[in-house]
Amino acid sequence: MRHPLLDAAEASSLREKPLRFSVGDTVDVHTRILEGEKERIQIFSGIVIATRGSGTREMFTVRRIVAGQGVERQFPTNSPKIAKVEVKRHGRVRRAKLFYLRDRVGKATRLRERAPRKGEVEAKEAV
Repeated sequence: MRHPLLDAAEASSLREKPLRFSVGDTVDVHTRILEGEKERIQIFSGIVIATRGSGTREMFTVRRIVAGQGVERQFPTNSPKIAKVEVKRHGRVRRAKLFYLRDRVGKATRLRERAPRKGEVEAKEAV
C-alpha cells in the first residue's frame, strides 16, 4: 500500500488526460526534441511490447524494425516531452509482455488486429 503523501506529491506530475493504448498496439509516439532554441516533433512508430511501473515511474517500450535491425525505445508515460501517442492499429495479444517478438523477423512479427474496446476510439478514426 502506498502512502497518501506520496500520491499527493506525484499528482502534480501526472498527465491530466491519460494516454489510451495497450500492449500490442501499433503507435506513433510524438516526442518533443529541443535543438538549441528551436523545438520540433519527432515521430517514433512501432509496436508497444511492454508497460511497467505506475504513477510517475510508469514507462512503456516501443519496438520497430529499421534497416533489418530491431530498435526499441522506452518512454516515460507522464513525461512532458511526449506530445501525444497516436494509435494506428489495435493488436490482439494474450500476454502482457511481447518480448518474444525480439526473436522474430519479417512477417512473423505481425499481430492480429482486434476490434476497439467499449469507449475506445477506432484507430482509423483517430487519424
